[in-house]
Amino acid sequence: MALQISATNPEHPALLLDLPWDTPLEEWPEECLVPLPRGISRHVVRYARAGAEVIAVKELAERPALREYGLLRDLDRLGIPAVDPLAVVTGRTGRTGAPLEPVLVTRHLSGSLPYRSMFETTMRPATMHRLMDALAVLLVRLHLAGFAWGDCSLSNTLFRRDAGAYAAYLVDAETGDLHARLSAGQREYDLDLARVNISGELLDLEASGALHPSVDPVAFGHEIRVRYDGLWRELTRTSVYPAGKHHYIERRIRRLNDLGFDVAEMQIERSPRGDTVAFVPKVVDAGHHQRQLLRLTGLDAEENQARRLLGDLESWMATQDDYAPGDPLAARPEVLAHRWVRDVFRPTVRAVPPELRGSTDPAQLYHELLEHRWYLSERAQHDIGLDTAVEDYLSQVLPGTRAVPEADPEE
Repeated sequence: MALQISATNPEHPALLLDLPWDTPLEEWPEECLVPLPRGISRHVVRYARAGAEVIAVKELAERPALREYGLLRDLDRLGIPAVDPLAVVTGRTGRTGAPLEPVLVTRHLSGSLPYRSMFETTMRPATMHRLMDALAVLLVRLHLAGFAWGDCSLSNTLFRRDAGAYAAYLVDAETGDLHARLSAGQREYDLDLARVNISGELLDLEASGALHPSVDPVAFGHEIRVRYDGLWRELTRTSVYPAGKHHYIERRIRRLNDLGFDVAEMQIERSPRGDTVAFVPKVVDAGHHQRQLLRLTGLDAEENQARRLLGDLESWMATQDDYAPGDPLAARPEVLAHRWVRDVFRPTVRAVPPELRGSTDPAQLYHELLEHRWYLSERAQHDIGLDTAVEDYLSQVLPGTRAVPEADPEE
């Protein structure tokens, strides 16, 4: 059987052709390999260079290789943090003609480390808590997408620094299954496996002397469950608010943002007792809000400004009678967004006289007005409305902030 390289990107097979596929992976010459730290794996795994790319090559049987390749592509399509699949190489034979195992090829995740490399020096408990947080967030994101991991562990995860915290990435999808929706039993199975695997891995580190003496491996294994339950509850629960308490919705959105999630869609169902607000969370990439705001409204803003404006747009759309996600007869989001710009955004910005705006751009000004509305609504314990917030901002905030002269850069 001839060598076959299956890949979705036509550039990838060309990058891989020069690698020694006729040699067992564990015998690849040093000049092909990249000396990067590797985690524990049931398969032979090597890092190699293919053109300008650093790739991870894993030997395994053809059927699980093709299956894992497909699952990693599905996770990429769903926006889940996981290694990027490049190709599956089959039909390998050695120099004597003996068949060799196929390989799965993924792109090395730059800046990431397996957990054992992070314990080369004794890790402080506070840092370990952040690792557990990152792994819990990854597991929640997988479950929200309908992916049952089947072997959640530190060994099957790569960690990368994300500002003051860590981000976790799935590196092994071999045991996973993708469903339209997970049952409670499927989620419980994943959580129980995670608890057992993490405790076992930390006990192994303890035996080698690499674990901080104050860390209890069993307690840390349970922590993943505690963190997961808190995240899952916040992301999936239905909130019921009294009519007029729209600032509670804003508070909920802020909590989700603080957890690293963004509200992709809100649905408000009016009832005699109040408004039921159901959130569908979606985790997005850097720059997503800028692109989304520009696409919907034509407004060009910084990322944090765009996030804030999109949150207000979503809240406003959910109050419109013709807002019905999934209904082909309802108004399209682009139409509602245009209406929001025309009826809400522009009139609000124009309510601030040009001489008081100074050099503040419209997106930042609207952001400041939304922040002021939030604080006033929290203090009043009800939504004061945008018009009242603008009036108070004009009389109480702008005179003081805009009256301060800028420092002379020459002084």
